[in-house]
Amino acid sequence: MRSRRMVPLAVLPALLVAGLLVAGCAATSDPAAAPAVRDAAPESVSESVEPLRVEVLERYPHDPAAFTQGLELHDGDLYEGTGQYGESELRVVDLDTGEVRRSVDLPVGDFGEGITVAGSRVWQITWREGVAYERDPVTLAERRRVDYAGEGWGICHDTAADRLIMSDGTDKLTFRDPASFAETGSVSVTRAGTPLTQINELECVDGVVWANVWQTDEIVRIDPGSGAVTGQVDATGLLSDAERAGADVLNGIAAVPDSDEFLITGKYWPTLLRVRFVAG
Repeated sequence: MRSRRMVPLAVLPALLVAGLLVAGCAATSDPAAAPAVRDAAPESVSESVEPLRVEVLERYPHDPAAFTQGLELHDGDLYEGTGQYGESELRVVDLDTGEVRRSVDLPVGDFGEGITVAGSRVWQITWREGVAYERDPVTLAERRRVDYAGEGWGICHDTAADRLIMSDGTDKLTFRDPASFAETGSVSVTRAGTPLTQINELECVDGVVWANVWQTDEIVRIDPGSGAVTGQVDATGLLSDAERAGADVLNGIAAVPDSDEFLITGKYWPTLLRVRFVAG
């Protein structure tokens, strides 16, 4: 048993008096002399989002019956993936005329989503079916099917890192091996520190990702390393009132190689535009 050191009884009155004096001094001391105590402020997230606008350079015809899900310009060919059950396709389109040069249908039970060309293969993903199609870029013939978990929205090939980047409608971008389609990592997308969801069609160019935000006229520029949105494009007012009739949302971004230009369109849009994204 541990012993306790006892205080002699004769000393107790003196100790009590001293304690009262100390307490009284503390109670009557100047509060301004005491350092203020504050809760530490939470560390703020600083993300600079550059405002951008669309500079239209040229207009081309576009199939108004195409529910555009993916768009990519590769070796002079314009690849377009379309959606809707029973109508989903992968097609190669003549940019100047909008004419479909060749196409292949998806099974009627598959809803086509984003597409991308990755070297000697084309990948086309599906919405809720969890199937990615690998195709020949010339003939569009199916080579194989790969299963994946979750939904598929957009996809692009990040040539700088040689990886596929895929969206699923959440704030997450998933990285995949361009040959096997195996998942290799992911990043969460934020705008000014807040998660950004509804990320749709993607285009990878020069180490960044450009993305449509579904149900909006926004296109965002994303740093795939941090997930931060670094630029925001206001793409309102691109269609005339006559063109807007029957058109659905903005969707489809294709970088024009060796330039700072892009091709953009939308679901059921009667036009496709060659544009630049410039300081707003």
